[in-house]
Amino acid sequence: MANYKISGIWKDANDNNAITHYAFHEISEKSISRGIKTSKADAVRILSQPGNSAVTWVWDYSAAFWENGEKVTVVNSSYLRSNPDNKLTDNLAHLIDYDWLQR
Repeated sequence: MANYKISGIWKDANDNNAITHYAFHEISEKSISRGIKTSKADAVRILSQPGNSAVTWVWDYSAAFWENGEKVTVVNSSYLRSNPDNKLTDNLAHLIDYDWLQR
């Protein structure tokens, strides 16, 4: 059983709307790991395992601090979703786009 925070995404260079990877941070008893670039398929597999869970981790610019966001779920065994806008889509696109920062 593992708990994660997802702080950002990477998108396909040819299709700017398609999320290909997520920044996964594993939560341990005393710390949170650095973001690990995790493929969409691996992210779905990890969060489909019983007992594993994730929340979005959103940067609060006014407080200059990370805050927990929405619970992340697996939909149709094919994509991750949170519920910030009540749409049934691959909608973690509101997270930081790390594509320009780290490949």
